[in-house]
Amino acid sequence: MKIELIPAIDIIDGQCVRLTKGDYDQKTVYGQPLEMAREFERIGYRRLHVVDLDGAKSKHIVNDAVLRSITTATSLTVDFGGGIKTDEDIEKAFDAGAAMVTIGSIAVTQPQLFMGWLEKYGADRIILGADVRNGKISINGWKEDSTEDLLPFLKKYIDAGVRNVLCTEISKDGTLQGPAIALYKEVMAAYPDLHLIASGGVSSIDDIKALDQAGIPAVVFGKAIYEGRIDLHELIIDNG
Repeated sequence: MKIELIPAIDIIDGQCVRLTKGDYDQKTVYGQPLEMAREFERIGYRRLHVVDLDGAKSKHIVNDAVLRSITTATSLTVDFGGGIKTDEDIEKAFDAGAAMVTIGSIAVTQPQLFMGWLEKYGADRIILGADVRNGKISINGWKEDSTEDLLPFLKKYIDAGVRNVLCTEISKDGTLQGPAIALYKEVMAAYPDLHLIASGGVSSIDDIKALDQAGIPAVVFGKAIYEGRIDLHELIIDNG
């Protein structure tokens, strides 16, 4: 497999959790983020996706101390999202050791601010978050749906220099029902040079192999790890 493997850690109250379809009332706690991050690194993973779910809900970064603990205690390349709404927030994320940040809501609600960050920090450090529900971009911790359609939304920012996009199909997220491969193939057909990171619904190594065969460059997965559906050792051996 060529696909880039990115395990995920979602944080609420300093703990590693997973939600189902972004519903904060459907929460399962899986332990301490730093312990999980160290385990991923020990097995051989190099990337990590960290989401501050408290931040996404509060509209400002909350768990930057947890981010800092991971980036100081491991050598993982961490991308961080959730609650980045202001210059202070994005500076806080980078100061806490994030190599990249994922920006979603601001790209919808304050496009000029997003463009300023893209110009200031560069396309290698900014990941455009495109969380999709019923074909529309969702914002503010998936609490609201915007009027933005996915492909035109992506085109606007790809034309402006965005190269990295994290796309989550919300109806699949945390369900372990398989990823939205048709959606990702549609995106890649429209923008073949995009570094697309698929997210949501991964339930098995076979799902990851299917994404790889579909030509998707990268995948984020979390719940399948914590529920024991994916053997991380086997997956990294398959990934070669």
